[in-house]
Amino acid sequence: MTQTLLEWLGCMTGLLGAMLLALNNRYSGYGFVAFLASNVCWVMYGMLGGAWGLVVMQLGFTATSLLGLYRWFPGVRRSNT
Repeated sequence: MTQTLLEWLGCMTGLLGAMLLALNNRYSGYGFVAFLASNVCWVMYGMLGGAWGLVVMQLGFTATSLLGLYRWFPGVRRSNT
């Protein structure tokens, strides 16, 4: 049951993230938030199932999601002024 829930949550939040980014509007940055939720689900799913390649890939995608948040939301990073 837990694995199935993680699988579908990972799927749905990943699709939501992709849709938000594809819209390319003021809400698109929230796609990275959805991607982070998806990454967490897929890492947990991979760990439960012993799918270590999936875990490594999702950890890499987590880094890109964090970079996206950093670049998209100026308030998240410190100002240089």
